Amino acid sequence: MKQKIMSMITGAVVVLGSVLGTGPATAADTPPAEFGSDWHDPVSAAPRVARPDTRSCQVTVAQAKFRDFTPYRGEYAPPKGCGTRWSKVVLTLEGSVKGRQYDRLGHLAIGGVEILRTSTPQPSPDGITWTVEKDVTRYSDTLRRAQNVEMLIGNVVNETYTGVIDVKATLTFYTPGRGAAPVETPDKVLTRDGTTLTTPRNSERIVAEVYATGSGGGCEEYWYLTAPESAPYSCKAADGPYREVRISVDGKLAGIAAPFPTVWTGGWSNPFLWYVIPGPRALDVKPVRYDLTPFAALLNDGRPHRLEVSVVGVPPGQTGWSTPVNVLVWQDEGREVVTGALTRHEESRPVDTVSYTPGAEHRLDTRGGHRLTVAGHLDTSHGRVATTVARSVANTSVHRWTGGEDKDALDATWTDDETVTSGHEVTTTHRTYEMDGMTTLGEGDRLRTVLTLADRADTTVSRGARRLTWSRLDDTYTGDATYTANVPRDQRHAVGATAERYRLHGSGGCYDRSLRTVQGTLTEDRRLC
Repeated sequence: MKQKIMSMITGAVVVLGSVLGTGPATAADTPPAEFGSDWHDPVSAAPRVARPDTRSCQVTVAQAKFRDFTPYRGEYAPPKGCGTRWSKVVLTLEGSVKGRQYDRLGHLAIGGVEILRTSTPQPSPDGITWTVEKDVTRYSDTLRRAQNVEMLIGNVVNETYTGVIDVKATLTFYTPGRGAAPVETPDKVLTRDGTTLTTPRNSERIVAEVYATGSGGGCEEYWYLTAPESAPYSCKAADGPYREVRISVDGKLAGIAAPFPTVWTGGWSNPFLWYVIPGPRALDVKPVRYDLTPFAALLNDGRPHRLEVSVVGVPPGQTGWSTPVNVLVWQDEGREVVTGALTRHEESRPVDTVSYTPGAEHRLDTRGGHRLTVAGHLDTSHGRVATTVARSVANTSVHRWTGGEDKDALDATWTDDETVTSGHEVTTTHRTYEMDGMTTLGEGDRLRTVLTLADRADTTVSRGARRLTWSRLDDTYTGDATYTANVPRDQRHAVGATAERYRLHGSGGCYDRSLRTVQGTLTEDRRLC
């Protein structure tokens, strides 16, 4: 149904620290009877980046109007007057677009290091503006030197798709001061040379981050809905919808992760769901992170090593996934060379079971999962430090659809559990992603989508029996929107209600905000703590 409905539309025509919108939203009392030619600018319930009350310097790193697939290229220079050690660095992306346009994917890289992966909201005829904020302090090593800049939001502008995407990206550097000490950041931020990586010989902690996105059009944009050849569904994948993002060192599996099921702002065949409240992570894609410290002893030999990322389940030769990699390295100042060993590597047999049941309502049941434990030790200047990383991922889903895909429904859950033990400190993270939705095409070509998305994570850091820090995140989106397909934009008679509640509780405090919209009008903006 996804491809079928997207052709109908074509023919008729924002971690603690990221935010959409430019500030507290103003809720209106009376929404219109249906969507008009304008609606509220995109906004998210997520918290804004906390900023210290210290002196700051600002640098514009990119400013461009994207009409095609020509990247913006420029030069970055560190700010003058704010030193080279900062208490925080905040990236702000401001955008505007009007007319008619699809959601578009983009990235911003400085010195080859990707510091933002984003998508754009779809505009109203009258135009919208939006803002994305991101804490990029961890990239301070890159930002201390002059660098090349590349930014691209690939776009198509013609007589039908008229929206030119106008963006400006700035970095704000905050100096240390009272209550805002310099932040301990990675000593090096590295990128690969092709598929190889060479780390400093005194590395004592190594973390890779991968901005993994199934996108760019085609079926991998809806990878969670793909079906094997035996099932009569429009999006095919031989092994069904199970996906797993893997990273390997010299061909040896080093990390596994469940990808987040991002829904872009035209997703599920219904842009009216996303005009005001985008889905979780849609405008600020969070990277998958892998602790590779157990492999540090192997990587510390001064030679280049293959560091490769793959996505399990993608049909051979099929494009649609992007997996840029940054590598964050902490070095031992007391040693020129840190030695050690990889001491444990245990992997379960991967599970990927797909069962198709034919009928008036087709059904595809999927169950997948995988476990990996790796351990190693390093002989550092402050003693031997052992690190163990244990991770398990799982996915269950039930996909139902009718002939012609006039009804298309998915109920899916992904889990990604990780425990990292470093010396006496243990960090445990339990991630859960949920998607429960249905699209139906009914009488008079009225297309309705009802959808719930959830992004949840519980994290605890402990030492022995003592809990040091903890946090619990729950970002839940719900939407219900209907419009008439196969007609010009001004004849769709679209209606829709959407909501988001973002809750973050823990040892760092309490944040709880909820938003509601009706027909593109913000009707509720509540802060509960």
